[in-house]
Order: sequence, then C-alpha cells, then structure tokens
Amino acid sequence: MTHAYQEIYLSNAQAALGEAFDYAIHDCRIPGEQFVKLFAASTISRRMENGEPDCLAGKSGIELAVDVLSETTGKAPKAASSEHFGRSREYWIGWATAYYQWWSDRKYSEIFKAVSFEELQELYTTLHEADISKFVDIMDARLREVFSDTNLKRIRLNYGCTQAELAKRSGVSLRSIQMYEQRNKDINKASAETLLSLSKVLGCTMEDLIEK
Repeated sequence: MTHAYQEIYLSNAQAALGEAFDYAIHDCRIPGEQFVKLFAASTISRRMENGEPDCLAGKSGIELAVDVLSETTGKAPKAASSEHFGRSREYWIGWATAYYQWWSDRKYSEIFKAVSFEELQELYTTLHEADISKFVDIMDARLREVFSDTNLKRIRLNYGCTQAELAKRSGVSLRSIQMYEQRNKDINKASAETLLSLSKVLGCTMEDLIEK
C-alpha cells in the first residue's frame, strides 16, 4: 500500500495533530466538531497530506492549531497552553486520525466527512488502549461504506461527463470504463497510458483515479 508520506515523519505528525486538537478544544474552547471542519478546510491539512516536513515535523501542535484558526477564522487564538498529564481523549483523536490518514493516504476532509467527531469520541472509549490496527480497520470499513463509488465514477460525475462521452474523448473503451466503475476491473492495474488519457479529459491527476 502507498502511504501518504515517509514513515519517519509519522510519529511527529501524530503527536502534533494530537496536541493541536487538545489545545484547540480544551484551551481555546473550540467545539470539537467545529475544529474538525476548520482543520479539514485549512491549507494545513492539505500540507500534512502532502507530507510537507515543516508541517509534519517543523511545527508543534499548538503552532498548527494557531495556523489553522488564524487562517480559517481570521483571528489568532490567545489562550495559553495548559499542562496535561497523559493523553486526553481529544489528543488521542488527533493522534489516531493522523495515523489513519498516513496509512490510507486519504484526505482529511474525506475522513471527517465519513466519521464525525462525536463518533471518534465514542471510538476512544473502546480503542484508546488497543493496537492502532483496530482503529484502522474500523475507519477503513466506514470510509469504504461512505465512499462506495470508485474515484473514476465520482470524478466523472462531478465533471458532468457520461461514460460514453468519456470513452469517446479519452479513447478508452466504454466497456473498460464501465468495468472500472463497477470494480469488475482493477483500475490500479491499468496502464499509465489509460490513466493519463482519462485524467486529461477529467481534469484530474492520474493518482486521483487510483483506489486506496
């Protein structure tokens, strides 16, 4: 499986996002569901997804939270960071979600669209002492359930293109497109030429068409 970025940054990313959630929710008094939306909408989340070292390892969690809130609300938080003994529930949510994002290479916006902050709080009760793989399994099943359409179908529909139109413009056979969208044919094994032809028509990258 292709992960979001190099594993050497993973532990730092987990700690930073955990601290960001803890600081924003506990010290800045931002409701968890609101901070999730602000984070997912920010450039910080996308920079973390892209594996930018200054976000993954160059900033503390408090600095990340300040950047998120400053960017999305126009106001920098002034709350001081309080001292915590042990991981809070909110810290664990950020920590575990960062791991799943790295493992799955999905966008944070997709993750938080599929699983609400309230649901993550409920998972904490049973999973915070369990191996992280159990969290991954539950999250992956939920994401696959919510995003049941293939990337090809989702992107094609958003673009406003029929299967026949895509076939004509890309040169990829209509039958192949149908089979890719029905998961009867694995698009991850398609040739680079096929992926390039489809992506050019749909205005996306080749990687956007790959199934995680």
